[in-house]
Amino acid sequence: MPKKVDHEARRQEISEALWRIASTRGLDGASLRDVAAEAGISLGRLQHYFRTKDEMLLFALQRINRLAADRIRARIESLNEEPTPRQVLRACLSGMLPLDDKSRIGLLVGAAYFARAVHDEALRAEAENGIPQLRAFFAGQLRLAADRGELPPERATEDEAMLLISVADGLATYVLLGVHDPEAALRLLDLHLANLFGAERVAEGPTPPSGCGAEAAPMSGGGSKSPSSAGECPVSAAERA
Repeated sequence: MPKKVDHEARRQEISEALWRIASTRGLDGASLRDVAAEAGISLGRLQHYFRTKDEMLLFALQRINRLAADRIRARIESLNEEPTPRQVLRACLSGMLPLDDKSRIGLLVGAAYFARAVHDEALRAEAENGIPQLRAFFAGQLRLAADRGELPPERATEDEAMLLISVADGLATYVLLGVHDPEAALRLLDLHLANLFGAERVAEGPTPPSGCGAEAAPMSGGGSKSPSSAGECPVSAAERA
């Protein structure tokens, strides 16, 4: 009896091989043959799952985005029963930083995608689609904080939400470049949140180990909160360059 092949699992294995290449030498020089060799399969077998390099890149980008969102959602679910907007924002923002080797690899892959997306319409569209969602989510958390009296109403804007994204992006870049270590980046993030929310510090939830790529933390299934009640942070790994 012929062996049943899990096509989705094979496509995921190929995308993980692509990520390994991207994290060490970028994407432009990675051919289908290179990815096939990294995945331990023949070029013909790879082309059975992906006809072109662009098709493979888009699938891998969409998957790494889903895994990043799952990882952030799990981080939020690890917080208190009723996390404050500030705690939710911190969980999302800290999840956008390379705090360990796994998340560092994920951000390196994201940087490789970002560099290619500047000149690739399909990849650029995928990256652009995630930014408004993330900005809207952060703005919603800021408005909720203002409604709860935890934030001045004039700070609950989409511009302020975009500044939060920019702070996380900048800190992530400087950690990758060695300007800051992960601890310094997290301290600066907390400083920005303290400046935004005021001098009174709110007890933050724990910062669990982060992961990305194939080893990203799965969505928690046993918690008492649903992702919708805690808030879903639509973080796109391709945006974290």
